Amino acid sequence: MTQANSDSTFASAHTDLKDKFDYGSYLKLEQLLSAQTMLTDTHDEPLFIIIHQVSELWMKLIVHELQSAMKCLQQNNIEPAMKMLARVSRAQEQMTSAWEVLKTMTPTDYLTFRSSFGQASGFQSHQYRLIEFLFGNKQAFMLKPHAHQPEHYTLLENAMRQPSIYDLAIRLLHQHGLQIPEELLTRDFTVSHQANEAVKLAWLEVYRNTEKYWDLYALAEKLIDVEDNFRRWRFNHLTTVERVIGFKVGSGGTAGVPYLRRALEIVLFPELWQIRTEL
Repeated sequence: MTQANSDSTFASAHTDLKDKFDYGSYLKLEQLLSAQTMLTDTHDEPLFIIIHQVSELWMKLIVHELQSAMKCLQQNNIEPAMKMLARVSRAQEQMTSAWEVLKTMTPTDYLTFRSSFGQASGFQSHQYRLIEFLFGNKQAFMLKPHAHQPEHYTLLENAMRQPSIYDLAIRLLHQHGLQIPEELLTRDFTVSHQANEAVKLAWLEVYRNTEKYWDLYALAEKLIDVEDNFRRWRFNHLTTVERVIGFKVGSGGTAGVPYLRRALEIVLFPELWQIRTEL
């Protein structure tokens, strides 16, 4: 290809962008790229800040997709909800991969700036807490770190009082004629769902009659994808923390590694895991 021909491929490109709405304007890149305010001049602090900021952006997308999927499920509109949950899974994979980048930071690297950010901790992320509430892992204590920010507190409190995505899936079982006790449909949603025999039997019926309940079956597998990825994210979080700070107390005051190990035991959608033994 000659130089002339090569240049002709760009002939119609917009190059005079003065006073135009361009790429940087649309994405607010000046604001975004200036949001990394380092507290030290150490080499690894930019890595630490950027990884956490990128994760918060992925969480913003996850919240958007989860809430949209839940609206669809409330309207018994399962197919678009499954597409949204598939997107949640892909976003979760990106968040999990971010730990691999952070693992390039050694304990010595971390200690060069650790003392600069005081009590700041991912434990205080209101978006992460919102995701957990939407999944159904609800603990009133987790509202406390957000009491100083009324907007975040109200958002989380409302999510805590509303049905989780799994509560909505259980409602769909009932709406499709499967036997779900009335008390489960009107329960106190401020507490996490506990494994229930009737719900397990309903999901077993779905998995044993996939042609009859295909939408419910596909939805169940999407929920399993989401929880599987959430477990992977938690595990990578645990191993990254242990690799960087060992068994020190976390910056947010939690027990660190022991706290994260306990979190690995949380099961969001218990009956969907239980039925695999009985099929």
